[in-house]
Amino acid sequence: MLSLYGVPLRSRLLLGTARYPSPAILARAIEASRAQVVTVSLRRESAGGATGGTFLESIASPGVRILPNTAGCHGVSEAVLTARMAREVFSTNWVKLEVIGHHGTLQPDVFALVEAARILTQEGFEVFPYTTGDLVVAEKLVEAGCRVLMPWCAPIGSAAGPTDPAALRAMRAHFPDVPLIVDAGIGRPSHAAAVMELGFDAVLLNTAVAAAADPVSMARAFADAVEAGRAGFSAGLLEPRDMAVPSTPLIGKAVFS
Repeated sequence: MLSLYGVPLRSRLLLGTARYPSPAILARAIEASRAQVVTVSLRRESAGGATGGTFLESIASPGVRILPNTAGCHGVSEAVLTARMAREVFSTNWVKLEVIGHHGTLQPDVFALVEAARILTQEGFEVFPYTTGDLVVAEKLVEAGCRVLMPWCAPIGSAAGPTDPAALRAMRAHFPDVPLIVDAGIGRPSHAAAVMELGFDAVLLNTAVAAAADPVSMARAFADAVEAGRAGFSAGLLEPRDMAVPSTPLIGKAVFS
């Protein structure tokens, strides 16, 4: 069972809540995904307002935990202030920390990310940092107090899938005891299965489900893919070989004379 900051979770799929056609479809997608954690942007939704109230009602469930995020923040002070506001609004110390450094790629500003993470962990936040596959940055985030890492596999919303599997594999090997959640860039259920087969602990995605022609069915497909990828990793996958290996034993082969 997955454990994030001491919270046990049966599902290894975390779901974003932006860009859905309607709150009703979002609610059905969450149910189909079997996700127990959903991310919510404080910038996009006003929890106390008319729209925010309806939105929160659509995702409210006894088995679903909210992970507020700092999406759209571009600096340390902005991200820290947003996290503090989110804690007040959603009554949780969890925060998905995003500090965007580049408008085109939405790549995180890793220097600001580490600084913001250090401030927030010292204030008692349990930080889920959205980062790159850079091992040095990841080490700095762990030193700053992060007990979960969320490396991307491709730019946000690109649907490109794991563009650098070697980096993800290195991340897994370097942090065997830190929960790793792939965040951003996943476009297809096969992408989710692939990163889970690398030994990652969970997947967080949004656009691939929200922008699908049938978000509810796509949410179900991703849930199945994440479970299949995890089951494959746990069962022990064969490593690729350069040479052919016969699947039928040669011993006992019939000989004609």
